[in-house]
Amino acid sequence: MTAKNASHVRVWILMLILFLSVIAYADRSILSIAGGAIKDEFGLSPVQLGFILSAFSWAYVIGQIPGGLFLDRFGTKKVYGVTLVLWSLSTLAMGFVGEFSTGVTSALVMMFTLRFALGLIEAPSFPANARVAIMWFPKAERGRASSLFASSQYFAVGIFSPLSGWLVSEFGWPWPFFVLGVIGIVAFFVWLWYMQEPRLHRSVSPQELSYIEAGGGLIDIDSARERKENSRPSRATFHKLLTNRMLWCAYIGQYCIIALSYFFITWFPIYLVQARGMDILHAGFATIAPALFGFAGGISGGVISDYLIRKGWSVSWARKTPYIVGMLMAATLIAAAVANSNFWVIAIMSFAFYGKGVAAGAGTWAVISDTAPKEAVGLAGAIFNCVGNIAGIVTPIIFGYLVALTGSYSVGLVFVGAHCIVAACCFLFVMGPIERVGGETPEDKTWSGATATSVRKV
Repeated sequence: MTAKNASHVRVWILMLILFLSVIAYADRSILSIAGGAIKDEFGLSPVQLGFILSAFSWAYVIGQIPGGLFLDRFGTKKVYGVTLVLWSLSTLAMGFVGEFSTGVTSALVMMFTLRFALGLIEAPSFPANARVAIMWFPKAERGRASSLFASSQYFAVGIFSPLSGWLVSEFGWPWPFFVLGVIGIVAFFVWLWYMQEPRLHRSVSPQELSYIEAGGGLIDIDSARERKENSRPSRATFHKLLTNRMLWCAYIGQYCIIALSYFFITWFPIYLVQARGMDILHAGFATIAPALFGFAGGISGGVISDYLIRKGWSVSWARKTPYIVGMLMAATLIAAAVANSNFWVIAIMSFAFYGKGVAAGAGTWAVISDTAPKEAVGLAGAIFNCVGNIAGIVTPIIFGYLVALTGSYSVGLVFVGAHCIVAACCFLFVMGPIERVGGETPEDKTWSGATATSVRKV
């Protein structure tokens, strides 16, 4: 088959999981935009608001391991589809809290419960994205694919923060929840219509299928036979995933990335309102620049990492180098604590989140895609995301306590920035080689010149 007839279904699959990831992150982040109005309406303290902001992550962490097991047992399409509908209904329900609450306590309980439900239901989403990347992309494209869905948080903040700020200012705080809930339900039907495993997809060409498989794509991991064989991971598999030094460095690296992410999608807009004197609408728009720089950094990290692999760098240093440099750049957000104008706060945050994006694009989900055992891709991604998202519990709460105890956001910024230094040192000095756990499989080996040439035009 000629290049003219070759399909590019994997690109559209990537756009689809990016779309779903943006919705998932927007559902998590809109509470920070509506948080000021919610706090004022119900009379919540900073600590109470911090607990509501963290509720999602409590459940998200708890749901990771079961979610990964469900993915390995029932497949990506079914699990992602069902959870998408349920989490959209949970988001929609948040908008009705004011109608059914009878006071501060009942509102607090209802909001915590709904955010907890959202986190539990969304738990399989990013491990599912990792499965899609492994299934649909060869190794030399996997960094870019992973970086794109990992950058969905910036799309979510860049698109939905201004929209949510406008909706809150014009119609009230429930409206962002109504709008996103409806969008998620519509997205469910798009997912059912287009998503399929590579061999069964109606639009994929034999040439594209060969290209993916020759480059290390595990195109059959979602097939019924593979899922049946891997439905009950052994103790040895769990042991490998929980005792491997390289994987634990990846887990810690993800924890530190998530700490920055949750500062950005929870306390950062509130910081702009309460510490920098912006109104809700302008705070929503002020998040656009860091979000766009973060997205650009995420794409850059994946592109740079894949480019280094194609130029002959080892997978280890092609993934680790952008991560280390990016996290050191991200550490500069501490300087916002002494910035004397809102312009410099946004400029510093934009630079820092560009670096954070580079690190996330090269060294988080791409590493798991490169290292997860074939028989436990969903489980490996779930453990990785479980450890990482503990930061989603810790960061909003500790940040809230630091604000309450000191009356200032400066110590909180230092607390968040310190994660970057820890992560860079972990990858540089402790991690060691990045390699697939359990040994290299044939499909992971570097493409031969003949193979690469035969599929180059896809």
